Amino acid sequence: MNRTTNFKTILLDADGTLFDFNASEKNALTKAFQRYGYPLNDEIRRIYESINKDLWKQYELGRIDRNTVIYSRFGSLFKKIGIENDGIAFEDSYQKLLGMQHELYEDAIEVVEYLYQKYDLYIVTNGVTATQLQRLKESALDRYMKEIFVSETAGFQKPRKEYFDYCFKKIGSMDRSRTMIIGDSLTSDIKGGNNAGIKTCWYNPDHQSKDTDVRIDYEIHQLRDLYQIL
Repeated sequence: MNRTTNFKTILLDADGTLFDFNASEKNALTKAFQRYGYPLNDEIRRIYESINKDLWKQYELGRIDRNTVIYSRFGSLFKKIGIENDGIAFEDSYQKLLGMQHELYEDAIEVVEYLYQKYDLYIVTNGVTATQLQRLKESALDRYMKEIFVSETAGFQKPRKEYFDYCFKKIGSMDRSRTMIIGDSLTSDIKGGNNAGIKTCWYNPDHQSKDTDVRIDYEIHQLRDLYQIL
């Protein structure tokens, strides 16, 4: 990879790129189930992950809204495993617990500090605004960002062009040819970058195969690989 110095604006995904969301989610789920006195094992986690992944996929495709994702996933889970609960109060409790989880990937702070010295940094994330802002504050990542854009506030989600139009309008004067998005999701971050007309960098720590028709300008397997690009 050749280092590129032409960039000015860097858009950073949060979960799965800077945050170890799997660890955060596992901790929050465990605590929420314990709080309600419900059983939680690997099979229930698997069922939840399947339901949640499918709902977020539908959200990214614009087929359902964010509230449907957030307020139906636990209801669907409880119905499937035979627990009498509508899931809404449980979701609110889960979100509060998730907001307290901010496990970062190794080298995340170091790499962000490096980028902060050279570029204008922004967070672009799908999710619940209050939860994401709390996690970014607790992790101290927010101090490096010029602004944080959460889909709930924007009214649109990655990968929709309208989401990025919202971000760019908020940023103001900028050059899309000198802008890059860095993220782990091909369907959300990389496709979003394609829709927005900016460069893309796929963070692919698990060496997954490309299973969708998107343009990837750069691919990295650890955050420190960014030193070779930026």
